Amino acid sequence: MTLQEKYNAFTDYFEVAMPVAESELKFSNPYELLVAVILSAQCTDKRVNMTTPLLFQRFPTPHDMAASSVEEIYTFIKSISYPNNKAKNLYGMAKTLVDDFGGVVPDNLDDLQRLPGVGRKTANVMMAVAFGQPAMPVDTHVFRVANRIGLTKNSKNVLETERVLVKHFPKKVLSKAHHWLILHGRYTCLARKPKCEQCGITAICDYFKAAQCPKKI
Repeated sequence: MTLQEKYNAFTDYFEVAMPVAESELKFSNPYELLVAVILSAQCTDKRVNMTTPLLFQRFPTPHDMAASSVEEIYTFIKSISYPNNKAKNLYGMAKTLVDDFGGVVPDNLDDLQRLPGVGRKTANVMMAVAFGQPAMPVDTHVFRVANRIGLTKNSKNVLETERVLVKHFPKKVLSKAHHWLILHGRYTCLARKPKCEQCGITAICDYFKAAQCPKKI
């Protein structure tokens, strides 16, 4: 099987098994998604979704958050991992949105990455989820799962993984493929003990083949 055939088989399987693949973060506009994604770094979506309702109630717009303080924002997110840094990032993000972008979340990678707390992965999430553009955000799940399956081969970093995935996935499914990889990694291809017995793509998975035939791989 060629690498492209592997990608085609992966896509064919998930188009049937998971035709609807979306972010599990709860949001109603790009600003809320941006806040949620910043909070989700090294934190579960479940915990973020438990935290954001009161946060959004207090700060429904970037202007409201920018008019507040790091200390007040902290009180709403202290149950989140790394709340001190994230409170600073949220305040800085809101101030930059208001001062430089009129309170509107920018819809391009370069401007998004000017916002405090927003790296390439978060910017790509915004492009894919908020603005419906083809993008491949690479987090720990995507990085791990792509390498395990063999969609990538020993990628050194997330940027290299992103480039390979973008090259081989059809543009029309690129953003959905991001969610396929995340959700597969979150619920089936677990970091410590993947549930291979529940997996529908073992036929194309390098990790599974190595586990079954270690001397041949």
